[in-house]
Amino acid sequence: MKRPISRILVINDEKLILKELIKGLNAAAKSLENPLGITFAGVTTAREALQAIEEDGDIQSVVVDDTLYTLKNGEKGSRNLQMTALTLVQKITRFRPELDIYILIAQEKEDEVVDALFSETVDGYFYREERDYRGMYRILNAQLQEKARTPFYDQLKNYVLMAKDAWHTPGHSSGDSLRDSPWASDFYQFIGEHIFRADLSVSVPMLDSLMEPSGVIAEAQKIAAKAFGARRTFFATNGTSTANKVIFQTLLAPGEKLLLDRNCHKSVHHGVVLSGAHPIYLDSSVNKKFSVYGPVPKQTLFSAIEEHPDAQALILTSCTYDGLRYDLPPIIEAAHAKGIKVIIDEAWYGFARFHPAFRPTAMEAGADYATQSTHKVLSAFSQSSMIHVNDPSFKEHLFRENFNMHTSTSPQYSMIASLDVARKQAMMEGYKLLSRTLELAKEVRTQINSTGVFRVLELADLLPDEVKHDNIQLDSTKVTVDISRCGFTVEDLIQELFERYNIQVEKSTFNTLTLLLTIGTTRSKVSRLYDALMRIAREGRAPRRLYQTPEIPGFTDLKYLPRDAFYCGGELMPLLDEQEKVNNNLDGRICADQITPYPPGIPVLVPGQTITQAVVQYLVSMLRSQKRVEVHGIVYDGYLPCLRLLTAAEEKGLKKLVK
Repeated sequence: MKRPISRILVINDEKLILKELIKGLNAAAKSLENPLGITFAGVTTAREALQAIEEDGDIQSVVVDDTLYTLKNGEKGSRNLQMTALTLVQKITRFRPELDIYILIAQEKEDEVVDALFSETVDGYFYREERDYRGMYRILNAQLQEKARTPFYDQLKNYVLMAKDAWHTPGHSSGDSLRDSPWASDFYQFIGEHIFRADLSVSVPMLDSLMEPSGVIAEAQKIAAKAFGARRTFFATNGTSTANKVIFQTLLAPGEKLLLDRNCHKSVHHGVVLSGAHPIYLDSSVNKKFSVYGPVPKQTLFSAIEEHPDAQALILTSCTYDGLRYDLPPIIEAAHAKGIKVIIDEAWYGFARFHPAFRPTAMEAGADYATQSTHKVLSAFSQSSMIHVNDPSFKEHLFRENFNMHTSTSPQYSMIASLDVARKQAMMEGYKLLSRTLELAKEVRTQINSTGVFRVLELADLLPDEVKHDNIQLDSTKVTVDISRCGFTVEDLIQELFERYNIQVEKSTFNTLTLLLTIGTTRSKVSRLYDALMRIAREGRAPRRLYQTPEIPGFTDLKYLPRDAFYCGGELMPLLDEQEKVNNNLDGRICADQITPYPPGIPVLVPGQTITQAVVQYLVSMLRSQKRVEVHGIVYDGYLPCLRLLTAAEEKGLKKLVK
C-alpha cells in the first residue's frame, strides 16, 4: 500500500521562532508513530501561506500564529492595511474548507482570541509559550487520523477478516456456493473473494443499520456532513433517482405546488407522481445550434416564484449534464423570501466542495437539500449517492419514514463502504486530484482544438441566448466537442472510437460528443484520446450532412395532477393511423404516462398533460429518426407504437387543476 503524505503548514512571521517550531515538530513526527506521513513546513507571510495552500495539495492542516501581521505597540499605520490572523483564517477556509486550522496564542489573550477565531471554524489552539512539540504533534496527528477515519469501511473490513461462519443471508454464504462450482466459479474468480465476503446480511449488528443508524453508519454520515458542508448527510444505495423521490415525499403533500425545471432528471418527474405534487413546469433554455438544453432563465425563475408564492419547493439541476451551473445564491434567496424550500440536484457536481474553482456548492449557496451521485464523479460504487440537508425546519421522522419506504432492508454493504471511502479521499486529497483534473481538462481542450477538425465548445458557445446574462458558469471537467467537420455522423464516430481506439464517451447530440473528466482521469488516457482524434482528423474525410433532431415542443396544458392521471387504467391509441400518417385523433387527449425521448431525456409529455398535433409529430419523427433514440413510455401493441390515454369516463372522475 502506498504511504500517504501529509504536510502541516506553520505560519509565523518571526523567522527564528518559526525555524525552532519546524525543527521541534519534525523531530516529534520522526520519534513518534506517524502512519499518515506527517511533515512540517513553515512560511513567514500570509501571501506565502496562501500560495503554498494553493499549490500544495498534500497540505492537510495549518497552524497560524495569532500575532501574524497585527500592529505592534508604537507602530504607525492603518490596521485595515494589515492582514490579521483572523483574515488569513477566513481566506484559508474559503479557499480550502477541508483543511484543519489551529492557532498559536498567548495564554493571557486566550479569551479574546478564542472568541474571535472559533467562530471561523478553527479546530483548536496551542499556547505559544509552551514548546511541547510532542504534545502538539499528537493532537495534530489525532485530528488528521480522525478525518481520515472510515468508520463503516473499517468495521466492515474487520468483520470480513474475522472469517465468521455465516448462518444467515445472502444465499451465496460468503461466496461458498460459487467458489468450487463447475458452472459459476469463474464469476467468483472474476469478481473477487472479498466482494462476496463483504456482501453481508443486516443480521450483523456491529455493521449498523442503514434504515435506523446508530453506530458506524451514523458516524460515517456525520463525518460526511462535515466534509460536504451540511447539517446532516444520509447515504443512499438506490442512486440519486431515489434520493430525489425521498425528498419530494418528505416536503410535498398531494396537491401542493412544486416549481421544477422541465429538463430535470426523469426521477424528478417520477417523484411528482409519487408525491402527488402539483408541478409548475418551467421550460429550460435551448441552444438550438448544438441541441444543448441549458438552465431555466433567471427571470423565468423569479417570475415563477412571484406567481406561485404558495409553492412548497423548487428543484433545479446544477450543474447540468453538459456542465452548465446556475448562479444559485440570488435564486435561493428569492425562493426563501417566499418560504419556498430549494432542492438542488447535484448528481454531476458532488466533487465541487473540494476545489475553489467549482464553488459555491448548493449547500454553500443556501440550498435546503442537495442530492449527489457520489458514484458519478467521486470514487464510490454505482448507485451510491448522498443526500445533504441544511433545512432549518427539517422533519427528520417524516424524512426517515420516506427514506425507509424506498430503501432495501438488505442494503449492499460494499456500496456504503465505498461512500465512506469516497468521502475520505475527497477530504484528504480531493483538492490535489481536482487540481490535476483541471490541468488535464486544459490539456484536452488544447489538444482537441489543435486537430483543426474537432473543436471544444466553451461557455459562450454553449450558452443559449436567453441565459447569456444570467451569470451561468461552466464546469470545465465536462468537455463538449463539435464534431461537425470530421466526416462522420455522431453514431459512426462513437463506433469508430469504440471499435478502433477502445474509447467510450459519455453522451452525444447530433453534432457533439461530451467527454467527462474525473479524479480518475490520467494523462495517458488524455494522450490516447488525442492520438485517436488526430488520426481521424488526418484522414480528411469530406464532411457529411448531420441530421438535427427536431426541437422539443413547448410544454402544453397540464389538466390533471400527474399522480391522478398516472393511476388511471386508460386506453391505448396508436401514434399512426392505418395510412401510416400521424393520428389526428390524439389531438386534445390527455396522456397517462411520462413520454421521454432519450437523448435528450426531457419529457415531452407527463401524466395529465394535453396532447397536441405538434407533440405527436415530434414523437413520430423521433421514432423514425436515423439517429438511434429511445422513447421511454411508448406502449407497443405488436409493432404499433401507442400512447396510454385517459378515457372520457376517467376524465369525468378527476378534478381539474386550477390555473
